[in-house]
Amino acid sequence: MEEVRQNRRLAAILAADVVGYSRMMAANESGTLAALRAHRESLFNPTVTRNNGRVVKLIGDGTLVEFGSVVDAVRCALEIQLAAAAEASGPTQIRLRIGVNLGDVIIEDDDIYGDGVNVAARLEPLADPGGICVASIVNESIGTRIDVRFEDAGEVTVKNIDRPIRIWKWRPNGNAGQSRAAAEAIAAAAEEAADNSSCSLAVLPFNNMSGDPEQEYFSDGITEDLITDLSKVSGLMVIARNSTFAYKGKSPDIRQVGRELGVTSVLEGSIRKAGNRVRITAQLIDASNGAHLWAERYDRDLTDIFEVQDEVTRKIVEALRIQLTPTDEAKIKAEAPKNVAAHDYLMRGRELLFGPTKNREVFNRMVECFENAIHLDPTDGNALAGLALCYVFDYQNRWSANSEDSLRKGDELAEKAVKLAPGSEFAHNALAIAAGLNHDRERSRKHLDEALRINPNFSKAYVARAAAEIFDGKPAEAIPYLEKGIRLDPAFAQQHLQFLGVAHLLLGNYETAEATFKQRILLVPETDIGRSMLASTLGHLGRPDEAKAVWADLMRINPNYDFEEHMKRAGFYHPERDAKPIRDGLQKAGILP
Repeated sequence: MEEVRQNRRLAAILAADVVGYSRMMAANESGTLAALRAHRESLFNPTVTRNNGRVVKLIGDGTLVEFGSVVDAVRCALEIQLAAAAEASGPTQIRLRIGVNLGDVIIEDDDIYGDGVNVAARLEPLADPGGICVASIVNESIGTRIDVRFEDAGEVTVKNIDRPIRIWKWRPNGNAGQSRAAAEAIAAAAEEAADNSSCSLAVLPFNNMSGDPEQEYFSDGITEDLITDLSKVSGLMVIARNSTFAYKGKSPDIRQVGRELGVTSVLEGSIRKAGNRVRITAQLIDASNGAHLWAERYDRDLTDIFEVQDEVTRKIVEALRIQLTPTDEAKIKAEAPKNVAAHDYLMRGRELLFGPTKNREVFNRMVECFENAIHLDPTDGNALAGLALCYVFDYQNRWSANSEDSLRKGDELAEKAVKLAPGSEFAHNALAIAAGLNHDRERSRKHLDEALRINPNFSKAYVARAAAEIFDGKPAEAIPYLEKGIRLDPAFAQQHLQFLGVAHLLLGNYETAEATFKQRILLVPETDIGRSMLASTLGHLGRPDEAKAVWADLMRINPNYDFEEHMKRAGFYHPERDAKPIRDGLQKAGILP
């Protein structure tokens, strides 16, 4: 799965080319080159960066750019073209044609290939000078999330693409004053949407240098604590644990980590624990060039571990030139651990809770760890929240003999955790999950929103918040949460993609849903639910033979799959109304009667 994640992904691709470049070069070579360089340095490249894009390569006068979000790609294209239209014209004025596509790409080192790239390159020449041409999948995906409308330009057949493509166009209005105002509005939206992610960080799992594999929980726990503290700093985007721990036990090129996770900086380090002494080394690295921004070594008593974590957090914030606000400091201090021994048990339990193996034996060990932490520190709300999640998961998985009572117990423990630790996003998230399983959607939303207020980088809360909107019949409102969740946790995108595909399917964005479910199947080859949703999508697209082939594959993977049973468990509050498009697609494909 990891290899697939690193080498194939769903991406938005922007292809740009200079209008009349050969003519301009023939007339004034040096002036044209200077103008192109200035355009890239002052407008194009900064706009790409502001919209979370990556310039993949320059091809003469052309540029290929990759984005994780189709909204970012389109916003970037509009901002560039509107700003250029507002400039004074001249013989060396740089005007672009831009094409944007959303599709599967193959990654090889710094380069990208595949249909997603090919289509974008074919769309670019179809744009008007100063304009933008997008595939229909892009137009339906952005919907009304950008306050600009594209015009339907019909279907076209392009070289090396075996199917007609429906295209949509945006044309410059030619009014410089209006273009400047529009450019400023688009740029302001881009600044807000970027959410200060120009300062972005990945904390790689600290290496356990103790020589004892049993101490892995401790190095992982310190890493987790640092991620949590740094995630609460406003102006800093921090990648989730799931994605950074994909590099555990490896020695990756930091520049590659930066490209794969879309961050500007990476923190790495090591921990050696011996008796009551601990040595921590940490270094902050610029992901663009591998240069060290800050490094330090700490040799302390174990009782000083919390002070070391606090100092590392502050040093990183200083090195990144971010202002640590009083609110940030209050959030970090609010639920700071107090008892070293209790926190040790919390880290052990948390390691099991987030680990890959879940069964009755692991459940018993988790419960024991969290109960020991609570015994040593009855005020530890995070330990109570961990214990609450144990019982919630027991309810879902039926591990214990009395699992039917586990949801009630988990809910009660989570309520107590929030009262003891109102500043813990972990506690609020536990209570939100329990409330959601109890079909108390308003209480669930309330605590998810509070978790995100405390920690705006909490990816798990974004996907849970999105699921709440989908199940309540509001799929359009789920999409921004899911896109944010994918940005924060790209290695765990498979879960986000499932919900994202369902949201687009329910909205009637069938091309986008198809691409999303296919990407999900690529990441999780044995998924039955993903195939069920893809078959429905293909039914809506009028491709019943493909839908039936997908369904046959589903039945091979899981012969016991029952669509109606799936819908009962899915979580829709009004399944007959809100899940109807899913059933309709399967009926159109001739799979359901």
